[in-house]
Amino acid sequence: MGRKVRKVVTLLGAMLAGTTAVVGAAGAAHAAPASSAKPKAKQQCVTGAKLVPSCGVLWGAAAGGFTSAPRDAELKKWEALSGRTASIFHTYHKGDEVFPTQSEIAMTTDPAHPRALLVNWKIAYGSTWANVAKGEQDKRIDAFAKRIKTSYPQKFFLVLNHEPENDVIARKGSGMEAKDFAAMYRHTITRLKAQGVTNAVNVLAYMGNEKWMAQSWWKDLYPGDDVVDWIGLDSYVSAEKGYYHYGQFADLLDRKASTGKGLGWYDWAVTNHPSKPIMIAEWGVYHRIGHPVDKTAGYQSVLPELAKRPGIKAIVYFDTKHDDQGDRDISIDSTKQNLAAFRTLAANPIFNVKIA
Repeated sequence: MGRKVRKVVTLLGAMLAGTTAVVGAAGAAHAAPASSAKPKAKQQCVTGAKLVPSCGVLWGAAAGGFTSAPRDAELKKWEALSGRTASIFHTYHKGDEVFPTQSEIAMTTDPAHPRALLVNWKIAYGSTWANVAKGEQDKRIDAFAKRIKTSYPQKFFLVLNHEPENDVIARKGSGMEAKDFAAMYRHTITRLKAQGVTNAVNVLAYMGNEKWMAQSWWKDLYPGDDVVDWIGLDSYVSAEKGYYHYGQFADLLDRKASTGKGLGWYDWAVTNHPSKPIMIAEWGVYHRIGHPVDKTAGYQSVLPELAKRPGIKAIVYFDTKHDDQGDRDISIDSTKQNLAAFRTLAANPIFNVKIA
């Protein structure tokens, strides 16, 4: 090879090498942000003063329905089935029942599995809302306050008479009018605070049924933003086409008055009470007992709705396969396919919220 030829080859090689270097440098420059940037610290979602999560959505359950099975044992079974520990443990009491019970305390003070207690209390049991508002059940309120102050310092959710619409007697002097519920609620919360109960987070849990939302008295149920911390909803959908409330997660959120007028429940809540976090305090997908159908679509519809509805900060499943809810199997494991779909929902990181 001649000297000139070698020179040309050498020059060409240098040019090619230079081109490669430029391409490599350009590629490196393009990739630099990904390789050199410090990874963002993973944000931890935690609950605040009113148990509102800083991010994500609280996940909970009332397992075993209204059967005689121990609620703590049923929740543990449900957690094992679903693949996730509940961050909310939902229980129910009435009248002079003594609670939190030892099992409720144990379940919500377990350092390995932090849970918040969500307790529904029908304080007017055996009486009327009007009588509670007049102070006739102050002994009952004060006894509860004393127990909380001496044995339960943890923050907890307190629902007074969930689904009040279903208990309204719209007759003057009945003591169970919608305005009586509001007065009962206000009196109870005010007295608990006066007795030094500072760890109760108050939830007003509506039924949100079309029939009740159409009643002229429905608006009178609300006792005031100053005594309500969260607004709740108890609502369900059927997985069987043609049966009552057939639909998906959006349908239980968007029910409106049977007149067809006004806003759907979720839109009503965020429009009228924009400062209040929303809890779906009971929800579930059901079919008739003994007639299992695929609930997958219902479970798969949850996450898209949570993404579109930032007001929702907690969802609490009500699980039962017995006739304590009429001819409704609301269990997550009525079929293997249904359980698999629910476990996929439960595994989503949106529910990774730490009870602080």
